Amino acid sequence: MTQKAGLRPYLGVSVGVLTVSTAAILIRWAQRGAPSLTIAAWRLTLATLFLSPVVWYARREELRTLTRREWASLFVSGLFLAVHFATWITSLAYTSVAASVVLVSTSPLFVGLASVLVLRERMTREMAVAIVIAIVGSVVISAGDANAAGRHQVWGDFLALLGAVAAAGYFLIGRRLRKRLSLLAYVFPVYGTAAVALMAVLLASGLPRLPRSTQTWLWLVLMALGPQILGHSSLNWALRYLSATYVTVATLGEPVGSTLLAWWLLDERPSIWAVVGGALILAGVVLASYAESAALPDLAD
Repeated sequence: MTQKAGLRPYLGVSVGVLTVSTAAILIRWAQRGAPSLTIAAWRLTLATLFLSPVVWYARREELRTLTRREWASLFVSGLFLAVHFATWITSLAYTSVAASVVLVSTSPLFVGLASVLVLRERMTREMAVAIVIAIVGSVVISAGDANAAGRHQVWGDFLALLGAVAAAGYFLIGRRLRKRLSLLAYVFPVYGTAAVALMAVLLASGLPRLPRSTQTWLWLVLMALGPQILGHSSLNWALRYLSATYVTVATLGEPVGSTLLAWWLLDERPSIWAVVGGALILAGVVLASYAESAALPDLAD
């Protein structure tokens, strides 16, 4: 059940969407001084460190009551989140901001597919149409990127889609756990698991472990405090008062915001392929979100 709280939830969603829209820009700036894997590892590590004192003060008793099964689910969710950030952040080194953020926003479609293939739920006609529309949009973007920049840009598109698949796994587990756990009790173990996993891969990779530039550290801190903590937390908080469908659809403002910011700050004008394909994908995600809401109850905190 959602609750009423005036205009505050809508303000929370607006803050959340505006904040997460800056993520791709901050990542692009950070990539000038650090590899993508280093950025992903430190983004999650810094976010975990910043949340630690708050969680210790407010939620340590709740964490102590978690069952082994809940800890196992949190661990798997964290691994999905690690894959999501590793692939999506890397995609921004190969493809445009517009293509990357639109493709990674297709996670609701993969949630719908997982519900059919894994949970054995019946696929609705609306969900089937949504998936077809989004596939067409993805093909349009990839075809345009192949013509414009060849294999490297298509590889970036593929990584962004892989990030969406991982985000779908993270979302599916989180939707179930958040019915019982508070926001902090859920995100802290998940962020921590993702941070440890990414740091382990980073140490084994031989890539630079620490960004050398002070400016790169600034972008990482802003990433952790802004899109990671403030942005996602605002959206999750709003779920207590607004439907999951409304919040999901509202987050489609992120690709629009990121694309406009990239045009302004990075001088990266979106191609006609990205605009047409992106519009198709976003239309598919909107339809999928409404189809999913008809079959599942809204998530509340």
